Amino acid sequence: MAARAGVSRATAGRVLAGATTVTESSREAVLRAAAELSYVTNRAARSLMTRRSDSLAFVVAEPEERFFGDPHFAMVLRGVHATVAAHDVQVVFTILTTDDERDRFERFAMGRHADGVIVCSLHGDDPLPRRLHEARIPVILHGRPYSPIPGLPYVDADNVGGARSAVALLAERGRTRIATISGPLDMPAAIDRLDGFDAELAARGMRSHGTVGGDFSLESGRHAMRELLARAPDVDAVFAGNDLMALGALGALAEAGRAVPGDVALVGFDDSPLGASAHPGLTTVRQPIVDAGVQLAASLLAMIETGEPSPPLVMPTAMVERGTT
Repeated sequence: MAARAGVSRATAGRVLAGATTVTESSREAVLRAAAELSYVTNRAARSLMTRRSDSLAFVVAEPEERFFGDPHFAMVLRGVHATVAAHDVQVVFTILTTDDERDRFERFAMGRHADGVIVCSLHGDDPLPRRLHEARIPVILHGRPYSPIPGLPYVDADNVGGARSAVALLAERGRTRIATISGPLDMPAAIDRLDGFDAELAARGMRSHGTVGGDFSLESGRHAMRELLARAPDVDAVFAGNDLMALGALGALAEAGRAVPGDVALVGFDDSPLGASAHPGLTTVRQPIVDAGVQLAASLLAMIETGEPSPPLVMPTAMVERGTT
């Protein structure tokens, strides 16, 4: 193939390995010759030369039912896949639920079977990202870590600002008895959204009308809303920490005979497709979920190429007003 392209074997090898240190004319000649000869790269041989696997690991630290029940994860993965596909890199997806699964993945990663790792949905001070980072495996987090890890990058949404926007909207609609359903408080996203809720109320001289915790699932939102109604039957607005819990709350309000938004206004967080198709449509805080996946993959690929960590990135949110307010 090198002869057909009129270049040296070394130049052809660099082009096929994705190197950028060749002239555009040489690159085009090699790619044209490869197409004419139906050439397919031998990945095993290339891995021996580059010491890379041409794959990234996408890790979700949640049970299977949580992953498959929440479209949030699929939307992040969509952004990741769209980015790596353009670089001829594959995604290895894994769910970590048990200690055995975590140990097995650590061995996989430490064996350099992936060039880098994206970790999603961590709870508390999960040791996995620190161990990978200390082993000099490129790793990036979706969401800031529970405790800072120097040099470990992440991509997050403006959870505090988004929550404040939700409360501001409810207050501007004349709601005065505002409660919240928080996510699990071993997750920074849930902590930040609760902090934003409290901060906006305080800034307006208002107080919380109640807080009940959930686990970001639809059923936990249903149970939390029932508890809020039992504690504070005069509640007139609820900010839920994600859309699934908001949809669970919507069901509980219907069961209790409360009109939405007439009796109780409701705001979620995410802008999930499920919220848009609910009846009434769910007012929510939009976070750029697919774009976060794009940024995670692009930052990780850059880290693998340069050896330098990317700076943390906090992406903006926006209010999406629908029928529940």
